[in-house]
Amino acid sequence: MAETDMESTTGTDWAGWQESWDRQQEWYMPDREERFRVMLDMVEALVGPEPRVLDLACGTGSITDRLLKRFPKATSTGVDLDPALLAIARGYFGGDERVTFVTADLKDPGWTRALPHASYDAVLTATALHWLHSDDLITLYGQLGGLVRAGGVFMNADHMKDEGTPRINAAERAHRHAHMDRAKAGGALDWADWWALAAKDPVLAEPTARRFEIYGEHADGDAPSVEWHARTLREAGGFGEARAVWRSPSDALVLAVK
Repeated sequence: MAETDMESTTGTDWAGWQESWDRQQEWYMPDREERFRVMLDMVEALVGPEPRVLDLACGTGSITDRLLKRFPKATSTGVDLDPALLAIARGYFGGDERVTFVTADLKDPGWTRALPHASYDAVLTATALHWLHSDDLITLYGQLGGLVRAGGVFMNADHMKDEGTPRINAAERAHRHAHMDRAKAGGALDWADWWALAAKDPVLAEPTARRFEIYGEHADGDAPSVEWHARTLREAGGFGEARAVWRSPSDALVLAVK
């Protein structure tokens, strides 16, 4: 994979940063590995064990890591705009010819031109697209319809609200946050803690500063319902089928087949 020599010369513990990112994300989502397992089950079921995958809004490459450990003959293109998370991804996967990383803004109408392939067996994303507003998601789903080959799949695991169940939503949120508070009291890092550490790292400090210039503190996008995602994937993306294949009280994994 093409990259600078920074990752190979800094001596940075990229595996440690990858592990730290996973633990921080699990503070918010204790069932994170379960959604990844179902995602890869569906990849295998629908496109086989040697897929060409686009890891969309890849971050540190969490999906790619699990993909290649389960399917050693798979290949992955990771695309993201976050310079700090991409630095970790490039460092962690450095030298692995199955992986390519691309810096691109999913809001840029021409972002797909930066990809090394015109089509993919599977496009996978998790806990990322809630950074986008619904209008941007509609546009993105239309673009993904042109990237996923016939018979290929798109999967999105993310926060997906059902506004019709406010009492259930409030109870679930209170229960989840009580668990998170207990874990934090036991030493778990939250989002702000993790980024504070990255900002102090001699290698990650500069890309972390650039990251906050790009994104700000956190997402200001939308978290529409499962039904909205499935309908939009069919209508805007031209997918033949779309529905949830995994759900938790607050999140879901939507699968669409081209």
